[in-house]
Amino acid sequence: MNTPRLKIDFVSDVSCPWCAIGLGGLQQALRQLDGQVAADITFQPFELNPKMRSEGQDIGEHLTEKYGSTPEQQAKIRETIAARGAEVGFTFNPAGRGRIWNTFDAHRLLHWAAEEGAPGQQAALKKALLAACHTRSEAMGHHDVLLACVREAGLDEARAQAILASDEFAQAVREREQFYLSHGIHSVPAVIINDRHLISGGQPAAVFEQALRQIAAEHVE
Repeated sequence: MNTPRLKIDFVSDVSCPWCAIGLGGLQQALRQLDGQVAADITFQPFELNPKMRSEGQDIGEHLTEKYGSTPEQQAKIRETIAARGAEVGFTFNPAGRGRIWNTFDAHRLLHWAAEEGAPGQQAALKKALLAACHTRSEAMGHHDVLLACVREAGLDEARAQAILASDEFAQAVREREQFYLSHGIHSVPAVIINDRHLISGGQPAAVFEQALRQIAAEHVE
């Protein structure tokens, strides 16, 4: 019997810690299902803060403004996020991130990696960007940080520099963002399987594994 192959669109933002957790859970589940389920994952853009200014904003200040949370509540959430990250093999900076940044250029590069990169390079770039943002707390709005991630993923740095110096892929990214917004995606991660099934949030590997088994069984039928 052929292994069922699933189409997975992983809608997320680089600045979202739960997206790193959700991706780790999804990848753990796929490893558990190796030989039983295969998947083609494409990373789709979503901006939590599309109007974020170029110099970024202090993360504590931002969370208080956006959600009304106190420093004490934020510290507890960071503890939860760190523990959930550890479960899926992702390390969060224990001190938390200093600033939150505009991620539109990161999404342009991810779109380019999907369009022109070799198989696996978009995923490698996504993982590099998440590590830069959440493990090392780097300035995700700065082109030198983005280019370092491009190098880490084995992509063409000169091509990436040319993209960042232009508006290339800007319209395509905005169209994809609008597509998901218009289809009711207003929080991330949103994991869409075969254009039909939605798994929301940074779920544990067991949740993904159960869902993927069920969907793959329907696919075979």
